Amino acid sequence: MLLAVVFIGAITSLAPTSDACAPQTMGPPVAGIPANYLALYRKAAADYGIPWEILAAIGSVESDHGRSTAPGVRSGANHAGAGGPMQFLPATWTAFGVDGNHDGRKDRYDPADAIPAAANYLRHNGAPTRLRTALFAYNHSNTYVDNVLGRAHKYKTTPTTNNRPTATTPPAECAEAAAITAPNETIAKIIAFAMAQRGKPYVFGATGPNAWDCSSLVQAAYKAAGLTIPRTTFTQWPFGVRIPNNQAQPGDLVFFNSGPGTSTNRPGHVGLVIGHGRMIAARCSTCRPAIGVEPYNRPDWTGTTRPIQRISQGHNNHT
Repeated sequence: MLLAVVFIGAITSLAPTSDACAPQTMGPPVAGIPANYLALYRKAAADYGIPWEILAAIGSVESDHGRSTAPGVRSGANHAGAGGPMQFLPATWTAFGVDGNHDGRKDRYDPADAIPAAANYLRHNGAPTRLRTALFAYNHSNTYVDNVLGRAHKYKTTPTTNNRPTATTPPAECAEAAAITAPNETIAKIIAFAMAQRGKPYVFGATGPNAWDCSSLVQAAYKAAGLTIPRTTFTQWPFGVRIPNNQAQPGDLVFFNSGPGTSTNRPGHVGLVIGHGRMIAARCSTCRPAIGVEPYNRPDWTGTTRPIQRISQGHNNHT
């Protein structure tokens, strides 16, 4: 199996996250561009090979980086039927929309989806090698292309403001979590989805996409990789193949004797192992962050299971 490295510092939504490990910027600030949009432009640039300043220039022309109140930017559509901060037509969105924040939806009004979708569409049409051609496909106007290129040049040549980024040095665990080596692509997808939910609220019984509890989070993470596991902690515990605690690896589930009606044989809390002795878990409604990264080696750690092995064994039994 191929090793897959998961880079998990993605910006997950328009609103700032309360997770200290989630970067607010990926470089110096740029005058006129909101920090959350700038981070999305830079991430999409890294993912798709499109210059960030081109994406930023499109976002500037189309919606003033989401700040425009014109019809179609935040809901509905403009006179041509386009919608969202990057102004996608429905047919184009259907073909090139991206679930950038791994929440199970492709929403053209969500910049976390729309910005990588724009990069995806530009690359499909020849960018960055044939940039003018790709921009003309985005909007069939030479005036539009010249406008985008002019703004992009200004962003690139005068990139920084006089203000320094406000982000401070992240906790030590963030450096460990910043590059997780997953044993295969499936586990990489599971972890990537879970990490993209950081900063969202914990709500008991919630099943996403805006809030999760501990077991629905890991169930949805496995679903993001095309795998099905039970819904609740009580049913997840007997589902996976039991693994010695000292052999826990990324993708495994770790269970804890916490919460009412629980015991060492009936754990009530679950987290997803991401490596380096840490897990991501939906912890509690008053925790800050409610969904975040924390160590799993603690006194109430009941046991570890490997659902992937159970699923694999079940598949082999039917082939």
